[in-house]
Amino acid sequence: MGGSATVKQDRGRRDAATLNPVILAHQAEQLRRPFLEALPLAGAVVGIGGDGLQLIDGNTEFRRLGTADDSLLDRCDFREALAEFLRGEETILDLEWVDGDLISGRQYSVRAARLFTIQTRGTRCLLTLLDRTAERAAEKNLRLEMFSDSLTGLPNRAGFGDQLEAVLEQAKAGGIAVLAIDLTRFSRINESIGDVVGDELLITVARRLLSTMRAGDVLARTGGNEFGVFATVKDGPDEVLAVAERISAVLAAPYRLSELEIRIGCAVGCAVHAGDCTADELIRRAQFALKRAKASGTTELYQPQALDIARQQFTIETCLRRAIEAERLTLAYQPVIELGTGRVCGFEALARWREDGVDIPPSTFIPVAEESGLILPLGRWALDEAMRTLGTWDRMAGKSIPVTMAVNVSAIQVARDDVPAMLAQSVRAHNVAPERVALELTESAIVADPDRAAKAMEAVRSIGATIALDDFGTGYSNLAYLQRLPIDVLKIDQSFVTGMLGDRDKVAIVRAILSLAQALGLRTTAEGVETLELSQTLTALGCTRAQGYYYAAPLDAEAAFAYWSRSNSAAT
Repeated sequence: MGGSATVKQDRGRRDAATLNPVILAHQAEQLRRPFLEALPLAGAVVGIGGDGLQLIDGNTEFRRLGTADDSLLDRCDFREALAEFLRGEETILDLEWVDGDLISGRQYSVRAARLFTIQTRGTRCLLTLLDRTAERAAEKNLRLEMFSDSLTGLPNRAGFGDQLEAVLEQAKAGGIAVLAIDLTRFSRINESIGDVVGDELLITVARRLLSTMRAGDVLARTGGNEFGVFATVKDGPDEVLAVAERISAVLAAPYRLSELEIRIGCAVGCAVHAGDCTADELIRRAQFALKRAKASGTTELYQPQALDIARQQFTIETCLRRAIEAERLTLAYQPVIELGTGRVCGFEALARWREDGVDIPPSTFIPVAEESGLILPLGRWALDEAMRTLGTWDRMAGKSIPVTMAVNVSAIQVARDDVPAMLAQSVRAHNVAPERVALELTESAIVADPDRAAKAMEAVRSIGATIALDDFGTGYSNLAYLQRLPIDVLKIDQSFVTGMLGDRDKVAIVRAILSLAQALGLRTTAEGVETLELSQTLTALGCTRAQGYYYAAPLDAEAAFAYWSRSNSAAT
């Protein structure tokens, strides 16, 4: 019993000592130094009194941050913030501090955590300093790598956009222009001479461009052979064009690379900020102008209406893709007349598209189809549908009717599709003799890749179909192609035919084409015949065939068959 009571009595004395504020403070003083020394970073207990901030105690790491003349608290720039924190009621204060200058100083993350005791009543805090100098240096280096081009040392695309965004924040009313610069012939030089010389060329270009920069202008390498500039402009488009001209001039001088003297040019697209767009949008506008500059060969300024047209083309592309997939396109057939007999000897199949009750002209959707690659499924569908129609006409007539079907083939199809295989499959599927098919190619389809075009044309001829050169005289008109390639028909473009009776030059051109075709043993077809006089003149000049609104407009399949029936009956 006595031992048990002694235990209880001793426990009671310890509990009373624990609750005694004086004893609590004494224990805290005894524990403070071991606690601070156990911290893995600089730490101290700081208080505030009538004389301001007081350093109560600090560990070895904290004292090491001081100097012989002053302590860290004496020279830090956060004394006022720390004092205000201790006078207030917040429990945590976080801030950043650089001990020294921004270049060579140490960087710390500082935290003050309020200490609550009965005696101090929260007027003290535990102050810790975490040295982040190495971390900040690593972040800086990583950011430099992320936003800089390793070859030229210029800002890259991300760095360019980042700096432009900061500048636009300060110039919300405008006055900033972006120029996108593309080096012409660079890919050819890089492939022919090598990457090392190509890199040397890029470094030289960067130096030349830097020589044209004014104070405040920023130059960046935004792509493989693309550079970007943003500059402050006061005189609007005229000043921007002057900057572009200066850039073009400095890049036009020859470059000496590996004992070679090389000349390159550049295309420049410009966009002026009008306070209505972000940095990314301004860069996109300049690149859109650059695309136009590549096509036109001159410096281009961004025009909002041009972007509207481009967006409209994307809308057309989307609707056209859906129309092709849903088979909502149709073919119209324009009769081709044998001028010597007046008989219908063939038809040209022409694609037609009606969307939401509105006819979309071929001059609008065919270029979009070629640019987007939709010309491939469109071309396959057109050929198959034309053969289907020809087979249907044969069944309606109860025999193989003596007409040919002409189908247009684009340069994209010749380059990327297997036209001969496509033709063979289609005529076989619809039981049409290949001799009744004519494929019409433009000169651009041949010029783009003459060797591939020649192989495709030979394969088409071996199947039995004929080849017509469409719009002859409007393109390159390389007469060597007429001699080398298996061409059967020359189609005289309507730009020469329409109005030729009142234009002696047009008559001379048409006569020359007809004489050339006759000498080479080629048939001829004149397009755009709209009057009887034109038809008679072409016949007298020796033209073989003709088509145009004088004879008939493009017709649907049923009307075209009826036209053939009537015309051939009348001719008989």
